[in-house]
Amino acid sequence: MIQGGSVPDRPSASVISSRAVSTPVTGTFAYRVRPATPADAEAICRIYNQGIEDRVATLETELRTPDERRQWLTNRSPRYPVIVAVAEPASTSVRPPSEQASLTVPATVAWGSLNVFNAREAYRFVADFSVYVERAWRGKGVGRALLARLIELGREHGFHKLALSAFPTNAGGVALYERMGFRTVGIYREQGQLDGRWVDTIIMEKLL
Repeated sequence: MIQGGSVPDRPSASVISSRAVSTPVTGTFAYRVRPATPADAEAICRIYNQGIEDRVATLETELRTPDERRQWLTNRSPRYPVIVAVAEPASTSVRPPSEQASLTVPATVAWGSLNVFNAREAYRFVADFSVYVERAWRGKGVGRALLARLIELGREHGFHKLALSAFPTNAGGVALYERMGFRTVGIYREQGQLDGRWVDTIIMEKLL
């Protein structure tokens, strides 16, 4: 799982108008990225709570509820969209015959969002972002697909920069950010407390 940005549940930000994006096949499943809707609230809540429980991507410790996530979705500005990755069984033409009878219904396996970086007018061209991936889908390229789409959306919505904060221990996430063109600005030492211990955060940015 990766997560960029500081606090992904700020009360500002997206009912979405972005297009759906098809993505490559991952194993025996394909996935596509599309705008989130209130119907995705339960899945978004489940995936976000996994990120909170795993203590690898956020300083948040309070688990969310589907109703709270639904309100979070509906109260957002269109400039700050939320997107989801939906896994679907790959075409039977690329699946072994032994697996063709085990197709499952589509499932939301990850979500991402653009978030308000700072409410001051001077920062209106800067956004931070969040990306959370279901445990079983981490390391399969889903987070990269969401981040690529968020970068596109950042440009489409007129942002000049994307910024993020990440834990130094999230080596996979930091490596992905670097591959996607983000640079490290610095490190906040002992930026917050998590389970009674001080935690550093890395600050990164990408000009769009």
